[in-house]
Amino acid sequence: MSGTFLGMPAFPVNAADAVQNSQLRHNLRRATHTIRDKRSRVVAEVPDWAELRSAAKAIKDAALRDLDRHLLRLEETVQAAGGHVHWARDAAEACRIVTDLVRATGETEVVKVKSMATQEIGLNEALADSGIHAYETDLAELIVQLGDDRPSHIVVPAIHRNRAEIREIFLRAMPDASPDLTDDPAALAEAARLHLRQRFLSSKVAISGANFAIAETGTLVVVESEGNGRMCLTLPETLISVVGIEKVLPTWRDLEVFLQLLPRSATGERMNPYTSTWTAATEGQTFHLVLLDNGRTDVLADEVGRQALRCIRCAACLNVCPVYERAGGHAYGSVYPGPIGAILTPQMRGMGTPLDDSLPYASTLCGACYDVCPVAIDIPEVLVHLRDRSSHPRAERAALRAAGWMLARPERLARAQRLAFRLRRLVPRRLPGPLSAWTDTRDLPDIPPESFRDWWKRTEGGTR
Repeated sequence: MSGTFLGMPAFPVNAADAVQNSQLRHNLRRATHTIRDKRSRVVAEVPDWAELRSAAKAIKDAALRDLDRHLLRLEETVQAAGGHVHWARDAAEACRIVTDLVRATGETEVVKVKSMATQEIGLNEALADSGIHAYETDLAELIVQLGDDRPSHIVVPAIHRNRAEIREIFLRAMPDASPDLTDDPAALAEAARLHLRQRFLSSKVAISGANFAIAETGTLVVVESEGNGRMCLTLPETLISVVGIEKVLPTWRDLEVFLQLLPRSATGERMNPYTSTWTAATEGQTFHLVLLDNGRTDVLADEVGRQALRCIRCAACLNVCPVYERAGGHAYGSVYPGPIGAILTPQMRGMGTPLDDSLPYASTLCGACYDVCPVAIDIPEVLVHLRDRSSHPRAERAALRAAGWMLARPERLARAQRLAFRLRRLVPRRLPGPLSAWTDTRDLPDIPPESFRDWWKRTEGGTR
């Protein structure tokens, strides 16, 4: 993955700073609750939602099982339709391929459709290093770009900003913004529209991602709400799409399931206002497809963790997560924040930094993320799996070994309990030394004067 976020402190440090920002917490709570309430209403309208969810899980699992075959089929159908296919093993190779393709056109400016994959590889920064300016055209991405900021949400990248803050960003960084611009949402959208209109009409190169890639037909699919994607995909002379290899679906028929699940889960809409599909090169346009690995085959090799590759980037898990709601997306140090980021990023990027090592712990394990996931990713299961792989302090390992020894024999546990009862008044409210992290945010539970085992024996099972 891109090094954009590398070097950030561990999640607890980032989150501790974020929760002190009352405006951030207010913005996040208002936005996430609005989206999740809309989602609940439109999902309740679908009588076979559980069956659709199971079907999506089965389709994605089948696609991942034979991913190599489906990718080769996708390459074949795209090329047969007049497109060009490139394979990128990592972020550096993907950025090099895209940069070379743009240079070959002679252009120094490109317009972009909102794309998680291009953010993941740090494409905008790589293009800038080569003298190519990338203009984000999604409204939220434009806000983030003009504010010299980072995305905080998968679907709503500027979720951490309120409209007053957006107005200030536009006035500061948008040269053609009227000084009389208000923070009315319609006025802000109109200012962005006027700012982007000439970009759409003059840019000859566009860069996109894709929500889905259909192996059977060579068709790519982008779903969006604003129409900027349609403009980018159809007007430029050259279109370059960077797509993660896990986005492939075997057949055109499979798409029907996901077009019911994705809009409801992502934005609480029954259908997306704009669903664009294209099969390789359209008339008068050159099309390049860059298939991106960048750690995905490593995820695929993990029998428990590979379910993260089912993700369709709806962000439903972010909108219900109590941790994300309070900490925001920046604390995760990745373009994939929230519960899905906590399992996807450490697998794709590895767990060699304090930040990545801490992400599997950025959760209460409440399970709300699994309940709303439209492709049934058991995020808590993967979090626990990754916690087992993360590094643990010596004191923690020693404590767990001691606990295992004690719990292995009932008589050992009984003796330990009786000793704890006698010493309970000496137990501090905060643990010392390396164990103190546990009690930094919670109190030690009170030790009762009697164990359940002894109570049961004394009262003959509660009968006296």
